[in-house]
Amino acid sequence: MNTRRNFLTQSVAASTGVFYIAKTSWAQKSPSDTVNVAVIGFGGRGGSHISGYRKLKNEGVRIAALCDVDTKVLGKGVDAFDQDKLKVTGYTDLRKLLDNKDIDAVSIATPNHWHALATIWAVQAGKDVYVEKPVSHCVWEGRQMVKAARKYSKIVQTGTQSRSSRKGIASAVKWVHEGNLGKILLSRGMCYKRRASIGKSEREQPVPDSVNFDLWCGPAPKVPLTRKKLHYDWHWTWNYGNGDLGNQGIHQMDIARWFLGEMELSPSVWSVGGRLGYEDDGETANTQLIYHGYEKAPMIFEVRGLPENKDSKNMDKFKGAGVGVIVECEGGYVVVPNYSGAIAYDKDGKEIKKFEGSDDHFKNFINACRSRRVDDLNADILEGHLSSALCHTGNISYRLGQKEKPEAILEKIKGDTFAADTFERMKEHLAKNDVDVSKDKLTLGPVLKMDPKTERFIDHDAANEMLKDKYRPPFVVPDEV
Repeated sequence: MNTRRNFLTQSVAASTGVFYIAKTSWAQKSPSDTVNVAVIGFGGRGGSHISGYRKLKNEGVRIAALCDVDTKVLGKGVDAFDQDKLKVTGYTDLRKLLDNKDIDAVSIATPNHWHALATIWAVQAGKDVYVEKPVSHCVWEGRQMVKAARKYSKIVQTGTQSRSSRKGIASAVKWVHEGNLGKILLSRGMCYKRRASIGKSEREQPVPDSVNFDLWCGPAPKVPLTRKKLHYDWHWTWNYGNGDLGNQGIHQMDIARWFLGEMELSPSVWSVGGRLGYEDDGETANTQLIYHGYEKAPMIFEVRGLPENKDSKNMDKFKGAGVGVIVECEGGYVVVPNYSGAIAYDKDGKEIKKFEGSDDHFKNFINACRSRRVDDLNADILEGHLSSALCHTGNISYRLGQKEKPEAILEKIKGDTFAADTFERMKEHLAKNDVDVSKDKLTLGPVLKMDPKTERFIDHDAANEMLKDKYRPPFVVPDEV
């Protein structure tokens, strides 16, 4: 335990240093028989990263380091390895970790605002990267991540594990693309997931003593903590998170785009929604409809954080899915109700075919680290960037919107049957939760036109300003990677 206290103290003391990697150190050898992995951020999802890599210990994978800005979390993590008589080095500052030439790959499960910079710094330091979803906090930095991965010839995997459902979802995608249900009419993603109020704080909240708040904020604004919980509830604030659209919804957004086969951002996007049913310190929408106007077929995404009705703890289902994807085709539809399978139905709702099976997403990453082939990845960073960016552009429309009466909203979208029907179902859902949208008005965002080649909006300066975050030195995502 004394050893652990010593390195925790040393890590905290070192955390104020300015990070710099000499260019001569960027070249790092490929992993040998043992792949040494470091997990960065493990108070939440990162715990699954640790479990995932430990399962691969008989295949030459070793967790060599852990990093977290919360020394309480870090200490527990290191102690767990000590109890198993395994050697692991702890860091509070990822910059010090990246200086360690013995680390072959890093696995990033920090809050969203750290994903891009941590990834870029890591590949510049010669590491391969597994990064959680959404891979970015804004559109621009996602593209920078792709550029960095390609420039330094690094393997960068996105944490959208449904992409490793090869016998399941991938087979369903292929089957649909072969025309078995005719033309795709609509790809619909849904995130019907209960999100209760995070409470209302009346004053600035104390940051836990165990947390290096400067490092926690990193590239994002370092402002007073005004929500009750520092951890996890950052998802519902714009400085650090992207709402449930970017938290859970990114998984289903990715699958919905996968079925469409689109490898660019949508040429148009608009959104309508609100944070309704309670008043709290959250800023992001808990009820939202996003419409991506792809030319071949539109993609609609729905977010619902309230239950099926005010007296229930259950969530709505639509065609058998709550957190899932529904692909409407001329000859029927496909439902993806989970992370590892899909079911095809005919127009009358009769089951035609079932697709099941998933592989280990972490193992896929490790295999690609060894082969050095980007094509071996099930979820390359480019896929992660595009799907994450679709969440961001939807949120940009929402954040630029104005409150409107439901009649005015319906009048503007009535030309699209899918959009109008989805909006009507949204109203019904809210009414069952005692939300009167005639009084608690929804926010309708503008229809934003985009040039998919440049990933810039057309003739909309305010929207383009929101494509890139403003970074806090020295934690700056570089213009030149």
